[in-house]
Amino acid sequence: MYTQALNQAEPETVATEEPGRLARFQERIDAEERIEPNDWMPAAYRRTLIRQISQHAHSEIVGMLPEGNWITRAPSLRRKAALLAKVQDEGGHGLYLYAAAETLGVTREELVDQLLSGAAKYSSIFNYPTLTWADIGAIGWLVDGAAIMNQIPLCRTSYGPYARAMIRICKEESFHQRQGYEIMLTLCRGTPEQKAMAQDALNRWWWPALMMFGPPDSESQHTAQSMRWKIKRFTNDELRQKFVDATVPQGLYLGLTFPDPDLRFDPETGHWRFGAIDWEEFRRVLAGHGPCNRERLEARRRAHAEGAWVREAALANAAKRRQRTAYAAQRIAAE
Repeated sequence: MYTQALNQAEPETVATEEPGRLARFQERIDAEERIEPNDWMPAAYRRTLIRQISQHAHSEIVGMLPEGNWITRAPSLRRKAALLAKVQDEGGHGLYLYAAAETLGVTREELVDQLLSGAAKYSSIFNYPTLTWADIGAIGWLVDGAAIMNQIPLCRTSYGPYARAMIRICKEESFHQRQGYEIMLTLCRGTPEQKAMAQDALNRWWWPALMMFGPPDSESQHTAQSMRWKIKRFTNDELRQKFVDATVPQGLYLGLTFPDPDLRFDPETGHWRFGAIDWEEFRRVLAGHGPCNRERLEARRRAHAEGAWVREAALANAAKRRQRTAYAAQRIAAE
């Protein structure tokens, strides 16, 4: 659903490799050439992509949990069908991204094991609870809105399989964002109690949504190298500001109040200025101490264990098909 992995990944040091080859690789990047799986690439570039793409995939899969909790409690059949389709989309996004990561030489089993063991990170936003139906609207409007702001530049990222996967993902995320905003609009035009529910959701999701873009540029040690490789196209703070500028007018149209007393429009720059983010909370949630960290990982571990028979059946069926194909080929050769 969004690429916080892009913004919070640990810095990489370019491996000691043949200078001429590194220079030629950088020339291709500077010329806006796409890097493909069979092309030579620095080891650090490969590791950065594996971590980023896999964390992006993990975020999509874990991100199904907060919303899946509301499928059976959606207020109408229309809302239920739309939310079911959205959660299904997110599962598909995870599969696209795992497949893109596999082109870099890592197996899906390795990536899933890293998630289940807690070794791999996913977006901190999915460690917050969905307490009311309005939270589903806020996730669509704010979380998916932040995801789109983060992910659209990835359609031009330097690694081909990742960029191509992002084209379809961004189209679907755009629909998710509109769906969420429409839920918020309906609530805000409803009863006073419904509007209060929407305001409460905004109050709880606004600051975590701003944290989705990662730490401030002054603390993001990996940004320079990622931008040099054109994995990233904008810094964390640039994307965060773009999101605020786009989202605040939408919230004002809804008649909602943002939970930031320092929020104001700066006519000289044309930007909305916002208050200080609680980066201690961000680090705490990222370290595994958020409201739902343990619950989310336990749910994924349980689903993985309960789905073991499906994986075993799929492998057995694939082996049987290979045997049939080999037998047919032997018969043809013998005739």
